[in-house]
Amino acid sequence: MKTLILTSSGQFITANNVDHFLPKKITDCKIAHIITASKKVSDDSYIGRHRQKMDELNFSYDEIDIAGMNEEELKKALDGHDIIMVDGGNTFYLLKAVRESGFEKVVKELIEKGVVYIGISAGSYIACPSIVVTTYAKKQKDRCGVSDFTAMNLVPFLIKAHYTPDLLPDLKEIRSKVGYPLHILNDQQALLIKDGEVQLLGGGDEIIL
Repeated sequence: MKTLILTSSGQFITANNVDHFLPKKITDCKIAHIITASKKVSDDSYIGRHRQKMDELNFSYDEIDIAGMNEEELKKALDGHDIIMVDGGNTFYLLKAVRESGFEKVVKELIEKGVVYIGISAGSYIACPSIVVTTYAKKQKDRCGVSDFTAMNLVPFLIKAHYTPDLLPDLKEIRSKVGYPLHILNDQQALLIKDGEVQLLGGGDEIIL
């Protein structure tokens, strides 16, 4: 069974009981925590907060930076993990590292075997067919030389994370320019995708454009 949980914020995972969406309790899982996207942001304190919360909850995790790895190194680093949790930061840098390392191929094989993929912000964006939504951000990040926005295509739609109501007019305009449905998530929401079925988790209205 293929299982993905795509979130806007890591707080969703640490503040909610997600055990019944997983093959076993999250505290019994071994998590590969991919922190690559945080390497190209000016403030990575959110990684420290996420790490602290996971420690408090007795999560078992290994922090992994996929940048500079090759496919064989990735397979070895990810072997034995029940969950691959890809954290947020610079989506462009993360996508560049995904391509250069062979991460997409390795992750798709692991998902087929039952490993759960959890995306957080940038980690959710790269699960989509494209990261084009991030190019419309008001506060632009270093694109790290990335001009092809094609992503891993683990799901057949796009995501906008960190939604607030004031963004809706701009998002409607963006939707008119992209070729995929757009699921919008605030920081208290996530999408559960199990064998192609999509379910909204968390509080607030479901917004699909």
